[in-house]
Amino acid sequence: MPSTTSPVLDAILEGWQDYQKQLVVVLRPLTPEQFTSRAAPHLRTAGEIAAHLIAGRASWFCDVLKEGGDEMAVIAHWDDVGQPARSAAECVHGLKATWKVMMDALARWTPEEVTESIVLPWIGPKYPITRAWVVWHVLEHDLHHGGELSHTLGMFGPEIKLPPPPPEQ
Repeated sequence: MPSTTSPVLDAILEGWQDYQKQLVVVLRPLTPEQFTSRAAPHLRTAGEIAAHLIAGRASWFCDVLKEGGDEMAVIAHWDDVGQPARSAAECVHGLKATWKVMMDALARWTPEEVTESIVLPWIGPKYPITRAWVVWHVLEHDLHHGGELSHTLGMFGPEIKLPPPPPEQ
């Protein structure tokens, strides 16, 4: 995990890394039946939620920020209509692969690159974004859909043993 000169940013990245580890712990043991469970008929399955979370990471980092290679370009479309359902093992791999791309980028970017304006073709120059905004957006997307995944799985009772929280300092 990249280290910064900001204790606050380091704590945020450390918390996100813990969240990443918990997502892997939650997804790894799921059976195909659990992976296809859904909270209601019109909502995504647990597997679709996981694939969407992972595709969101890949699409922002690969399609927008031009990070990662061919594998990220494929993962970025995991939640497109018509794509095959992903297995728990594929989603665990996707979490790890996207995490590596994101952390490699964060470790490499300069402060100037983090705050550089990026114009999205579908929005235009009136509303530029930055790499920092993309990182925030991906983090909030992870948290939102991780909560959705937790709620969906919690309705069907798989008992998942998460690692203990870090000790108080």
